[in-house]
Amino acid sequence: MRTAEIHRQTSETEIAVTVNLDGTGSYDTHTGVGFFDHMLDQLARHSLIDITVKADGDLHIDDHHTVEDCGIALGQALAKALGDKKGIRRYGHFNLAMDDAQVACALDLSARPFLVWNLPFPTQKIGTFDTELVREFFQALATHGGITLHVDLIHGINSHHIAEAAFKSVARALRMAVEPDPRMAGALPSTKGAL
Repeated sequence: MRTAEIHRQTSETEIAVTVNLDGTGSYDTHTGVGFFDHMLDQLARHSLIDITVKADGDLHIDDHHTVEDCGIALGQALAKALGDKKGIRRYGHFNLAMDDAQVACALDLSARPFLVWNLPFPTQKIGTFDTELVREFFQALATHGGITLHVDLIHGINSHHIAEAAFKSVARALRMAVEPDPRMAGALPSTKGAL
């Protein structure tokens, strides 16, 4: 099974993450940041990757360290669960509509992390959650997961819908990219001989 566990502890956070790439989209997320938990649940459900996240962070300061460090740990877990990447589709893309918002995602499990982020928010907050932390999470996920990740807002006027569409779009693209490709017969999806 393509599974991984990551435990990350710093002076700011302690985080435990598990993933199962061949799951059903089950989730158990407890970060202390309600909106972020909701987004992580969407990431699991729509990628069909089973995800657990337990985080204890310095929320008395703000949510930044917790959200970013969860992205780091989750990226590391995805990379570990993917292993040598033989037989996977590698690429994924999805345009997702949610009410007024449409977000496009394209990604490559290339081991060459890069984030292209064109997702402006009309507000600085969603409830008490800083909208700038959405980018921080995906930057950490891409960097530590070895993912080339492009996220683009096509249109949208509601910050909650934009954020949720982004998480769901990335989830659907991840689902496509991590799936085994029956035509690859276990071969590496690269002409370089390594990913």
